[in-house]
Amino acid sequence: MLNTALLTVQSDLALEDYRQDGALWGRLVGSAVGAHLANAALMGEVEVFYWRERNREVDFVVKAGRRLTAIEVKSGGTPSSLPGMKAFVDTFGASRTLLVGGDGIGLAEFLEVPVRHWIDDRTPT
Repeated sequence: MLNTALLTVQSDLALEDYRQDGALWGRLVGSAVGAHLANAALMGEVEVFYWRERNREVDFVVKAGRRLTAIEVKSGGTPSSLPGMKAFVDTFGASRTLLVGGDGIGLAEFLEVPVRHWIDDRTPT
């Protein structure tokens, strides 16, 4: 969904209600990141994909030219390992991996800057 407001406009829930429901909050956070990436794709800046192999997955794969960036989104705590991310990097040799949320880049910080910022090797994470 390119406009995440459409996910909540008909709801009676307050922001705090969403945050207290881990599954619902996770869908909203993932949708917000996806919308940010999809809008960059609509502008022709990047291509956005999803990757899954058996029980391993990466939430978003962003391609810009020959560069691949694997992005995992976590709305709560970060697990000790991200097997999907590792499998993707081992298989495709991603140029960069990013964790948005959890112990990684804050959601607000990620959404405040253009996607190209995050796929550039010179940007610290």
